[in-house]
Order: sequence, then structure tokens, then C-alpha cells
Amino acid sequence: MGLFSAINISASGMTAERLRSDVIADNLANINTTRTPEGGAYRRSRVVFQSMNQPVIWKTPFLPEGLDKGLGTGVQVAEIQKDYASELRLVYDPKHPDAITSGPNAGYVEYPNIDIVTEMVDMIAASRAYEANASMIESSKSMFLKALEIGK
Repeated sequence: MGLFSAINISASGMTAERLRSDVIADNLANINTTRTPEGGAYRRSRVVFQSMNQPVIWKTPFLPEGLDKGLGTGVQVAEIQKDYASELRLVYDPKHPDAITSGPNAGYVEYPNIDIVTEMVDMIAASRAYEANASMIESSKSMFLKALEIGK
């Protein structure tokens, strides 16, 4: 593993977790949005991660081929998906301008499919993952500085 590989991997994780936090904040900001430009209530968004598919340019000569499992390359955001699978929340409020006017749900307003508890748990998980990556960068930096002190 190269000198900066660990830092690059952690930095990619920090970037992905920051975007995840932004999407969660967007969900929380739109928890009462009943009308969007696309029409209908706001739908919850979620981030999908995938590993980076970058080829390894250089492999260490110190491991036999059988032991080398390849180096990690980090994580990236594959896409931001809207949640169309779960039901929207229905709240009875016939005086609301977005209330359904006819049918079995007349008088109900469709609110976003966002659960504040789920969003807060996801926000804590994203925050912890971000902190873990920041800690990894700090540990790598410390190890590199100690390795440089050996050469003195």
C-alpha cells in the first residue's frame, strides 16, 4: 500500500458520508413539503454507495501472488434514489390547499414518507462514519511522521 493510499481511501469515505449527511438534511428540511415541482408530496431520498472501480497501478512486491487480495480503492456515491416503494403519510385536513378532493381519501393530505427517527439514526451513522475516516487519516499521518523520525 502506497504512502497516501490509506489517506485517499479515507478521504473518499469522508466525501461520500458528507453527501449522505446533506441528503439526510434535505429530507429533514422537506418533512412537511406537500407540493413539489414534479407534483405530489416530497419523496424521501437515500444515497447508494459503491466501491471505486479504479485499477491498482502498482502492487507490492513483498507479498506472494496468492496472498495479495488487491488494495482497497475507496468508496463513491453510485446514485441518489427516491423512495417510491413506501407509502406517503395521510393526514386528515380538508381545509389544506393540497387536500385530496374526491375518492376514498377525500379530505386527506399526502405528506412525505419521511420518518424523523430513521433520518436521525442515519445522520448519527453518517456522522460516526465520517469521524472514523477522519480518525484514520489522523492515524495514518501520525504513522508517517513516526516513520520519518526513524530516518533521523
